Amino acid sequence: MTERLAETPAGIARAAELLRAGELVAFGTETVDGLGADATNARAVAAVFEAKGRPRFNPLIAHYPDPAAAFADAAPTDRARRLAGAFWPGPLTLVLPRSAACPVALIASAGLDTLAVRVPAHPTARALLRAVARPVAAPSANRAGRVSPTIAAHVLHEFVSRIAAVLDSGPCPVGVESTVLDLTGDGPVLLRPGGVTREAIEAAIGPIETSQPAGRLRSPGMLASHYATALPVRLNATRVAADEALLAFGSPLAGAAATAPRSLTGDMVEAAANLFAALRTLDEAGSKHTLRTIAVMPIPETGLGLAINDRLRRAAAPRQEPR
Repeated sequence: MTERLAETPAGIARAAELLRAGELVAFGTETVDGLGADATNARAVAAVFEAKGRPRFNPLIAHYPDPAAAFADAAPTDRARRLAGAFWPGPLTLVLPRSAACPVALIASAGLDTLAVRVPAHPTARALLRAVARPVAAPSANRAGRVSPTIAAHVLHEFVSRIAAVLDSGPCPVGVESTVLDLTGDGPVLLRPGGVTREAIEAAIGPIETSQPAGRLRSPGMLASHYATALPVRLNATRVAADEALLAFGSPLAGAAATAPRSLTGDMVEAAANLFAALRTLDEAGSKHTLRTIAVMPIPETGLGLAINDRLRRAAAPRQEPR
């Protein structure tokens, strides 16, 4: 059964204990209730996608108790520091380059070299983040395509017996998701309007773009080959050659020069959790051993398999570059 925890020191401590153990815990912020997972735990993040029925591995927002913690994992720009000073803690998410030592699981950032980070203003959320002492990935705590929740009862209606706990911290005062601002290009781009207005942001840092400039993607994952590896990818492999690397699902095919992931149970959550790290591992093996292809064993088009296969088809697609 899903535990309903009060926003007391004991309730916060229990929620933090569950998150550190890899469980899913919903909690309130000033925007909407989030479905939280330890962002450094790939399997826990994969479980978020499964619980939500999220159709693709869209990048998730990593939540932090303070700007210093966020900027340890995402490299800040001058604009980012000014915005943090003006709006953090608060309903603003910044997309920044991942730092070299960023511990956030690649599945949380959809395998990209960027990271969406936020410092929420809700005191209970910040107390929870301090207690967890790890970044927490937390999309809205609703099933994919449904209305975002703003009270614990909404979350329980969606996820009772499907997640470990709900930390009940009352109604969310803002009630709409955070504003998302991309700071990875030459100029800031508004990816999603939300709790901080465009006018307030422009007062802090000057003009921002509200549509993607030419030559840049408006949001992650739009190019068909956006997740492409250096090695070509061959899908639905039933045999593997000695000069190929193998992305396995279940019992691996024999004969590959390199195989990933190491744990091969055929479990869909495990496959999702390992996907991006496995692709990078096999790509690195290819450069060391002069391999020609990453062969991918068939993965069922059900549940998380839809998201896994979506990313693999993008990785296998003909290489494209934005014009």
